[in-house]
Amino acid sequence: MALTGRAGLVAALGIVVVALAPRPGAALAGLCLLLAAAVVVDLLFAGAVRPLRFHRSGDRLVRLGQSVTVELVVENPGRRRVRGVLRDAWPPSAGASPRTLALDVPAGERRRLTLTLTPTRRGDRESVAVAVRSLGPLGLAARQGGHRSPWSVRVLPPFLSRKHLPSRLARLRELDGRHPALVRGQGTEFDSLREYVVGDDVRSIDWRATARRHDVVVRTWRPERDRRVLIVLDTGRTSAGRVGEAPIPLAGAAPTGGGLLDTPDTRPVPGWPRLDWSMDAALLLAALAARAGDRVDFLAYDRAVRAWVAGASRTELLTSLVNVMAPIEAELVEADAQGMVAAILSRAKRRCLVVLLTDLNPAAMDEGLMPVLPQLSSRHLVLVAAVSDPLVAAMAAGRGTAEEVYDAAAAEQARLARRRMTARLRRHGVEVVDAPPDDIAPALADAYLALKAAGRL
Repeated sequence: MALTGRAGLVAALGIVVVALAPRPGAALAGLCLLLAAAVVVDLLFAGAVRPLRFHRSGDRLVRLGQSVTVELVVENPGRRRVRGVLRDAWPPSAGASPRTLALDVPAGERRRLTLTLTPTRRGDRESVAVAVRSLGPLGLAARQGGHRSPWSVRVLPPFLSRKHLPSRLARLRELDGRHPALVRGQGTEFDSLREYVVGDDVRSIDWRATARRHDVVVRTWRPERDRRVLIVLDTGRTSAGRVGEAPIPLAGAAPTGGGLLDTPDTRPVPGWPRLDWSMDAALLLAALAARAGDRVDFLAYDRAVRAWVAGASRTELLTSLVNVMAPIEAELVEADAQGMVAAILSRAKRRCLVVLLTDLNPAAMDEGLMPVLPQLSSRHLVLVAAVSDPLVAAMAAGRGTAEEVYDAAAAEQARLARRRMTARLRRHGVEVVDAPPDDIAPALADAYLALKAAGRL
């Protein structure tokens, strides 16, 4: 049961009557009895809430930042009309709109209601409950009840870095030698023969073909194909830190009240976790490598395997990746580097490019990856990609006040430790990409293209 604002208004007007009555005590008692009787009558004639039946339909998948619609069909098998308010309760991060819906379902009929979801976080968003308030004919009181009507929507990573894909594919075509500018492809796999033009490397001349054709002929090469790229995503505690500015606002506030019909207070949280930036970079790299003809596998690990994708075709790769990435969240535990390397070696028997998306935190690297790195780099080509915090760079430039100078010193010390870690990794033969959030995806793609152009895959 719930009392409406109209009941409060009637009670307030009754107080005025009581104040003017010659016998206030008797007037107050009469007013209370009258109001209670009106509330009871209202509840008796209000439509029953519990017999209502609910059916759902709509979209199951949505990219972060986009909107989907979910339809809720309300069926009233009772004998009275149900007129009131309905709230389809979702987590605040689901971005459900509108918060409440007007409901008017005659007896024996059904009505279709539409809800728009604009999620602000990745993962599976599930409906909590459906709350209904059925008003009586006087509008003083309402029957209220909650129902379960399960429905879930999986929020996929937005893949914002796909805007960089056309330019990287153009560079890939240049490497293959298929660009109209006649840029010759580099690599170790023989492609074809063609006539010599001024500027060609004389070392690429095929003298036997030249003798047969009586014209100077050169060999052309293309980057290696059918190589294997294993993308490893570190989902440990260091991936939980928020960096940069979130292109899509994140919400993490709870409802302000205790009821299902209360409106939640949703406040945007600045910055994406490193994990989300790493996912975005992994998607761009996977799309580029698949177009280059390489085989791409994916592993997410902290202290156990969180996700594993292997053997996906070029057309199904991105779909598989975004689906397994969507529910992954950073675990607030230290990643088990030894277990991660063991998982990589057990899945990659032959030499391949291992792209490890982690953080260059010196303390975590010293205790975790560095002791076991030789086991990995001796068998595979390793590329470590890390998302740096642009706030640290901004702090290092501050000189206005004494506090800013101290902050700048601490920030510069952190940057220096990060550069030292990068140098140590490179001494072990590891390629390193360390870039701010907005640049990590294109920088990683460029590093992959550079390795391919040098014939190191």
